[in-house]
Amino acid sequence: MPAKRAPCRRRDRYTGRQHRVVWETVPDRIHILGASGSGTTSLGQALAERLGWPHFDTDTYFWLPTDPPFQKQRPVPDRLAMLAADLDAHSAWVLSGSLCGWGDVLIPRFDLVVFLWVPPDLRLARLREREQRRWGVELAPGGKMHDIHHAFMAWAAGYDAGDLTMRSRTLHEAWLARLPCPAVRLEGTESHEEHLTQVLAGLGVV
Repeated sequence: MPAKRAPCRRRDRYTGRQHRVVWETVPDRIHILGASGSGTTSLGQALAERLGWPHFDTDTYFWLPTDPPFQKQRPVPDRLAMLAADLDAHSAWVLSGSLCGWGDVLIPRFDLVVFLWVPPDLRLARLREREQRRWGVELAPGGKMHDIHHAFMAWAAGYDAGDLTMRSRTLHEAWLARLPCPAVRLEGTESHEEHLTQVLAGLGVV
């Protein structure tokens, strides 16, 4: 088991663009979550690169490698063991994705959580662009990703109106309300670069 650490503390509440939090201990174990297409992975990668920390994404642990991908979930005990081992191997890291429910045992490891919300039209447009760039002709009728893509887009479109049984804003809001650590909300149409600037400013990193 990793050594216990004193909790990350703040003397003020960071709300995004309004004012900067004053940290007593700067957070160095950061989790970023939001809907698919909100930019959690992009922000996680950029933040980790800027800080010189490793970046992890929950999809790496959630899915077993298959061809086509995203077809079979890794058993919860296995994904938890893999993710915990990677996190505990480093004193500082950025973790992107969603682990609500299956990964709640990892919550005590978080010093700071960043929640991203993007308007549905923009988010789904980003997803369509990303999927086209990633899979190309495989999205066409008869391609190996055609049916998977349409099912994925339908699932992603349900985020804002979904209930607690799926990856939804309802689920994320309930999960955020229970966190013992500070949480930052970045909501709107800002770019990934603007989100990165906001998070770095909140951490006091120039």
